[in-house]
Amino acid sequence: MKEKAISSENASENEPPSASEAQIVSEQPESPSGKPRRKFLKAIIPLVLIFAVGGTAIWYFFIRGSGPAVNIISVSGRIESDDSAVAVKTTGKIREINVREGDRVRAGQIIAVLDDEQLKAREEQAQAAVVQAETRLSRAKQQIAILEEQKDQSQLGVEQSKLDAQGRVKQAEAQVSQTRSQVAQAEAQLEQAEVNLKQAKYDEEKATRLFKTGDVSEQLAKQSQSKREALVKVVQAQRKQLDSARSAVNAAIGTLAVARANFANPAIRSSQSAAISKQIDQFGRDIDSAQADLERARAQFREAEANRNDLNVVAPFDGVVATRAVEPGEVVQAGTTIITLLNTKSIYLRGFVPEGEIGKVKIGQKVRIYLDSDPNNPIDGLVTRIDPEATFTPENTYFQNDRVKQVVGVKLSINDPQGFAKPGMPADGEILLAGDWPTNIRTK
Repeated sequence: MKEKAISSENASENEPPSASEAQIVSEQPESPSGKPRRKFLKAIIPLVLIFAVGGTAIWYFFIRGSGPAVNIISVSGRIESDDSAVAVKTTGKIREINVREGDRVRAGQIIAVLDDEQLKAREEQAQAAVVQAETRLSRAKQQIAILEEQKDQSQLGVEQSKLDAQGRVKQAEAQVSQTRSQVAQAEAQLEQAEVNLKQAKYDEEKATRLFKTGDVSEQLAKQSQSKREALVKVVQAQRKQLDSARSAVNAAIGTLAVARANFANPAIRSSQSAAISKQIDQFGRDIDSAQADLERARAQFREAEANRNDLNVVAPFDGVVATRAVEPGEVVQAGTTIITLLNTKSIYLRGFVPEGEIGKVKIGQKVRIYLDSDPNNPIDGLVTRIDPEATFTPENTYFQNDRVKQVVGVKLSINDPQGFAKPGMPADGEILLAGDWPTNIRTK
């Protein structure tokens, strides 16, 4: 029944309309937009075809290019730059640091300043050692001058010795008095130094106890220890000075005894001359020792002055601060890195070339670098490094098939970064193996 109904419907569709139906159709008004729409479509279709053909031709002949050129190797990678770990040369506390990450610095600009308290103490200690050595040397020279004069006098004739003996006795007495004054002065200085040392030991013990309880800092405890150690050396030096002064007294007393003996018996002048010669030899050795101590003390003082220049940490070249590792108030050891500085004049693209093509790449070949921010304006450069060994593709390659390939790293240095190429930016590069660059901007 359904098939018959369908066939009857189809038959009715194929039959011509009746007169009444035709009249009804003729009386229905025609759609006002039907004819204009058909005219619009007839007009637009040829234009679309023309634009499609023209665009295809332009792409084919001008944009598409001819694929990778045979004299060019393409690489991709990231912009990098040489960096330097800027470190302090001496141990100390950071008093100020003038830069942060991202700051631009100039060569010679002061980056950080270290505190100079410990350096002042070392300078004062070195200066004291210089003064002490100079004093010892001067006294030894004075003693030799006196003894040489006495030796010359002892070689005079007996009659002249009688006349001079009385004067030598007075001179020896004055020398004894002078050296005893020096002993008294040295004893007073030693006593004061021992008092200072006793106070320093008390301060050190107190600082140590307070440090253990957390009431003072470790730095203060170390300063107390350094002060005590310095005063120990001062006490030792004062004791040596006192011993030297006492030796001078003994020598003066001996000289006085000889002078009195000569005054009483000029016949012993020859033995007196021999004794004086021995004393001169002894003081000559003292001069050599004092001279060595003086040179050593002066060297320590010059070293302390040189360390003062190291308190200012300066930028070795123009660059940008990548990392800052310390803050004001921190105590750092010599050689500690305080910032990492990127060299903005040494910008390059770090890329990788397949192992099979690395033999074509040579140092000094021209390159072009394309930045994603301005791909139509390449930056010129040169191949400046080829890794000596091959490696697997870096781990940040996204496809497993690519990660198992052997590649060789290359460094494509940029002649003029122009401020656009910055470390960390992704970029593409092309290495010109031979000939000239193609006329189109990019070969791929």
